[in-house]
Amino acid sequence: MSQPNINQDPAGSGRAGRKSVGVGAPPLTRSVSLGYALGDLGINLYFISVMTFLLNFYTDQLGISAAAAAGVLAFARFVDAITDPLMGALAERTRTRWGRLRPYLLLGALPLAGITVLTFYVPDLDEPGRVIWAYVTYTLFGILYTVVTIPYSMLTASLTDDHDERTNLSALRMGGALTGAAMVSVGVPLLLGEVGSEHQSMATIMGGFGVIATILLAVTFVTTKEVVNPPPKQRLGITDSLRAVVLNPPLLVVISIFCLGMLSFTVRQSIAVYYFIYNLGRPDLLSWFFGLTLAAMFVGLLGVPWLASRLGKARAIQAGALLSICACLGLYLTPFSDPYWVIFWSAWVAFGGAPIAVLGWAMIPDTVEYAQWRFGKRADGAIYSMASFFQKLAKTLGGAGVAAGLAVAGYVANQEQSLQALEMIHAMMSLAPMAFMALALVIAGLYRLDAQTHDDIRRQLASAQSGEEAASA
Repeated sequence: MSQPNINQDPAGSGRAGRKSVGVGAPPLTRSVSLGYALGDLGINLYFISVMTFLLNFYTDQLGISAAAAAGVLAFARFVDAITDPLMGALAERTRTRWGRLRPYLLLGALPLAGITVLTFYVPDLDEPGRVIWAYVTYTLFGILYTVVTIPYSMLTASLTDDHDERTNLSALRMGGALTGAAMVSVGVPLLLGEVGSEHQSMATIMGGFGVIATILLAVTFVTTKEVVNPPPKQRLGITDSLRAVVLNPPLLVVISIFCLGMLSFTVRQSIAVYYFIYNLGRPDLLSWFFGLTLAAMFVGLLGVPWLASRLGKARAIQAGALLSICACLGLYLTPFSDPYWVIFWSAWVAFGGAPIAVLGWAMIPDTVEYAQWRFGKRADGAIYSMASFFQKLAKTLGGAGVAAGLAVAGYVANQEQSLQALEMIHAMMSLAPMAFMALALVIAGLYRLDAQTHDDIRRQLASAQSGEEAASA
């Protein structure tokens, strides 16, 4: 095959007026796109619940120390380092009448709902027993979350091979994700204390979320169809999977950007509860904070396809990162006596983070075709499992980092905090996300798999596949 120019300007051919090459899968329908997005709404009922409330649940309701909570989060990611690649390998080798990926949405939905309830349940045990409970339930949650979410994410590359359709599909998917995030972030603070006993409120709420998520994942199963698949005669070995990941520069850049965006988001979401309770003394504004920042991110994602068509995906990410950096600085300089300015600047931080949230998922499937073009094998399971693992690793590092920071600063649950603890909470709310977004801005400049290059790769893959079919006929 001829070599596409992978070293050209990353934004140069991603601008308005470019027409995608009409090869590969048929155009996406509205029902497929919407059905796919609803699945991420359901998944984010779990994802945002864990990201935003699990650490606070562990320290303030389950009654374990911040250091013990950090250990729980870290151990679960160690397990993910094993289970994520295994799930990716299993999914890409699965063959059923319903496809490779969709069956796992049904198989994993109910068990995931059940283990989420247990993860947020307070057992009648002493503190060592509650620590063991946290280790077991959260580790099982991570395994079952992997069973559902890796095949779900892989569907992006299986529903369409078009560069622009993937951007639009990812934007719609993020719309579903943010809707789920809003249901959790706004709804949970309002519901806490209103259902069940004080200690079991979260478990009851998670039960309701589990029912909704299970139904939505079933809708995704019914409405989607896998139309982009590996060559029928393909046989993948471990070496093939490793090459598709390790020798895939565009993928490594995207994973780095993705991790930094997730770190920024996780730290802000995890520390916000503490920030509003202890620094601002306004826990009543927590629902407003989550609601308005998620609304700002939702507005931002609506403009991401347009921005990417004008600047290219990499430069769109850089533009959003720069905006978030400026807003983080404004947040850092805002005194605790001005909570509404805190919300104002936080909304702009979230708005600037929208391009990473959307385009990360739109860029990963492009790297699947890059690896297929380079090595002759389609290893989407290996690529998505690696991306999923590092996303969860970033989420864990963010949550564990917050827990470790609180422990170092001398945080004591449900007590008036020391000046050192308040300063640590403030820094994690503003300076830490600013540093992550600054790194993302720099790394995005290294991405070279632009729209025209991807179209060239698709054309060559389609030509090669036609040649193989003609030869076998």
